[in-house]
Amino acid sequence: MNEALHHLREVYFARLNNLAVGAITVPAYNRVPANASEPYIKIYSVGTREIDQTKDSFIINCETRIEVVTGFDGDSGGELQANQIVDEVINTIRTRSAGYPDLSSNNFNVYTTQIENIQYLEDDFDDKSYFRAIIEVSNRIEKL
Repeated sequence: MNEALHHLREVYFARLNNLAVGAITVPAYNRVPANASEPYIKIYSVGTREIDQTKDSFIINCETRIEVVTGFDGDSGGELQANQIVDEVINTIRTRSAGYPDLSSNNFNVYTTQIENIQYLEDDFDDKSYFRAIIEVSNRIEKL
């Protein structure tokens, strides 16, 4: 059994990096650089678990987290920008089977993509207000 999660994250990064949302372009990161400015998307692995196996195949569930971060000076912004970016993220990654991540070159077949949860958070600091949306994505993957 091989690890599929990093291959999946690479596909999500390729699809979401420099995502066009209205008049802005949103970069995606695995590790957010110190000089990054909002808005941005952070993509990271959560876990993998084996959910089924037979003598001929292995089925795993891979969980990825996609975090949208927006920030505004003081009280000058709101949650709307985070909602708009989340909408574009979901439209980009939540497709039917024809648009599932293609991991065949790594001997994997993705056969489901499911949004498990979207959680919105707000953090207020003296200089900025941050609005975050954490998207939990689950993929079922078969080892070929």
